Amino acid sequence: MANFLSRFIDKSSEPSPSKGVEPETLTPEVDSEAVASQEAEASLDPQAPPPKKIPALAIAKSTWRWINRGKPIYRRPLFWATLVIGGGAIATGRAIYQFEQALPDPSAVLTFVRDETLTILAADNSILQQRGPATREKLPIEKIPQVIQDAFIASEDRRFYQHDGVDYRAIVRATLANLSARVVAEGGSTITQQLARVVFLSPERSLTRKLREARIAQKIEEELSKEQILERYLNLVYLGSGAYGVADAAWVYFSKTVDQLTLPEVATIAGLPPAPSNYSPLENPDIALQRRNIVLRRMEEVGQITPQESTAAQAAPLGLNPSPPKRFDVKAPYFTSYVEQQLPKLVPPEELAVGGLTVETTLNMRWQAIAEKAVKNAIEIDGPAQGFEQAALVAVDPRNGQIKAMVGGQDFNQNQFNRVTQAQRQPGSTFKTFVYTAAIAAGFSPYDGYLDSPYTVDGYKPENYGKTFRGWVSMDNALTASINIVAVKVLIDVGFEPAIRMAKEMGIVSELKPYYTLALGALEVNLLELTNAYGTLAAKGKFNEAHGIRRVLNRRGEVIFDGKYKARQAVDPNSAAIMTWMLEGVVKSGTGRPAYLSDRSVAGKTGTSEQARDLWFVGYIPQLVTGVWLGNDDNYPTWGSSGTAAFTWGEFMSEVAKDIPAEKFPDLPTLEGRKGSIKAQPVTPRQVIVGPIPAPNTGSQNSSGGNSYSEPEPAYQEPYYEEPYYNDQW
Repeated sequence: MANFLSRFIDKSSEPSPSKGVEPETLTPEVDSEAVASQEAEASLDPQAPPPKKIPALAIAKSTWRWINRGKPIYRRPLFWATLVIGGGAIATGRAIYQFEQALPDPSAVLTFVRDETLTILAADNSILQQRGPATREKLPIEKIPQVIQDAFIASEDRRFYQHDGVDYRAIVRATLANLSARVVAEGGSTITQQLARVVFLSPERSLTRKLREARIAQKIEEELSKEQILERYLNLVYLGSGAYGVADAAWVYFSKTVDQLTLPEVATIAGLPPAPSNYSPLENPDIALQRRNIVLRRMEEVGQITPQESTAAQAAPLGLNPSPPKRFDVKAPYFTSYVEQQLPKLVPPEELAVGGLTVETTLNMRWQAIAEKAVKNAIEIDGPAQGFEQAALVAVDPRNGQIKAMVGGQDFNQNQFNRVTQAQRQPGSTFKTFVYTAAIAAGFSPYDGYLDSPYTVDGYKPENYGKTFRGWVSMDNALTASINIVAVKVLIDVGFEPAIRMAKEMGIVSELKPYYTLALGALEVNLLELTNAYGTLAAKGKFNEAHGIRRVLNRRGEVIFDGKYKARQAVDPNSAAIMTWMLEGVVKSGTGRPAYLSDRSVAGKTGTSEQARDLWFVGYIPQLVTGVWLGNDDNYPTWGSSGTAAFTWGEFMSEVAKDIPAEKFPDLPTLEGRKGSIKAQPVTPRQVIVGPIPAPNTGSQNSSGGNSYSEPEPAYQEPYYEEPYYNDQW
């Protein structure tokens, strides 16, 4: 014990009595010898009383006084500890006070009106469309069936009637689930928090906003009843496809009122709030079906429906019968529909849920009117005579990818199917451009010669239109005349992989397979991707992503999307210039003659699929690329020609060109000594059969006696084997 106490007593440091400081003021009065004697006696005599103990508090006080002896107050730890703790408490209290003062009045929930209008503007800021809610019907809680209330509570907030606005159990459960899945698989927001987010908060994602959301939810719970909260939520929640609230959703997805909905339909709607665009049955029916069944199982778990009802409902189809939201001042409906489909990819879902967006687009209203007239004339004048009932046209600025005009069909009101973006059709000879571009980029010359004669490769026998042959021809002349056999031979020489890679680099996004028929367009693409890919050549080899949206503003006028797209070099400039020169020849003296413009250079290519089911022309000037398609939705053959598509192109471009100054294409680069920018990877066929060489000029004229501008029709035959031999190195 004496040794223990000696730790607190430093006799060498005791001040001298002569200085007026008494030793007892520094240490407690302890007789160490007496204590030691008492301990010794206690160890010998069991009946002796226990030794005297020094209180711990006395030791602590003594120690603290020893630490602070002779120090000014500002050098003492207690002073600074008190200052820091006190200052922190004051700052925290002030922050909490300011936080509370900044919270909105929760009663505003009862009077909040959502700005549900989506406004789409043309490039000149004229209104293309204003889309409003489907019904504008807001229902009192008594008019909302109990099954709808139950479904949303089971799906979104099963402890809705127990918590005070924040469900801490749900937060813990969601956190554990997300950590386990290593993704955000589950959320912890209550219905009240979601309502607070819709009415009061911006869509930003931050800890501050989440704290505000939680506190506002608690204040809402203090002011409003559970029934009032649920009523406002079910009338304001965004449910995808332009539907705000359950009444809108019932109409948009099923063309029903809320009291007409079946249990599976109710569950479909109740599953939408976490991701309205992704779970929309109109956009992703398979995902929507899975989500619906999750809601049904949750309803069963909480006892809202029986297992038998759940099983029967999960077996039911989605049963969609959609009715679109109301649209006002509709112009260019195919284009505005395309814009609406693109929005969820560009704008955060929180902003879509809030509504009131303004979308600034790239559409040129004058050019759009010209495009609509050209399509109308093609369908009404040329269609009956040539056996097609539909047409589509799209124009894109190749310098930046902006869509300037889009007509997706004859009548949007009768059929909303957009043949510019949704129709996958065989492009025919328009695809030859990508094969030839790959060859030119690999160092081939447009003057390289190929034999046009009967030809069979690995069992596949391509045929020219009219089954005619021209003998030895250059690549340039073969493209101008759209000779099928030469196109297949060029594909074999350059290789499948380089040709496919080139098409992808230029903008083709659809699936391409390494078959010989690839050279003749035996694949499916849509008009927008095909047209934009040609624009890569017009832009001197630079690819710009086609787009129709420039900017998106939220209801507060803040820019939430600014389309700053970057170009990339997909084709080297010299190869792009050579291909443009070759495609000019198609328009000057080949199958594209009806697209000729007298005041400027035009480059382009015609295309016809098997039995003339699809008639194409894609052409460009330096500032604009336009694609035209003619055909039938049921893929029924026409008896027309791609020359009609070229004529429609010329009808549109001759008017539009009045707004565009004439520019020349780049000059043909020096060909001598030119090296390729990519490497050819020739195909090694198993078997090649070459027919006799025809006499000079045989078949140089159209022996069928038909339209001199007709596109040679490819003979489509899939090879009898799965894939030909080819090397997979670039």
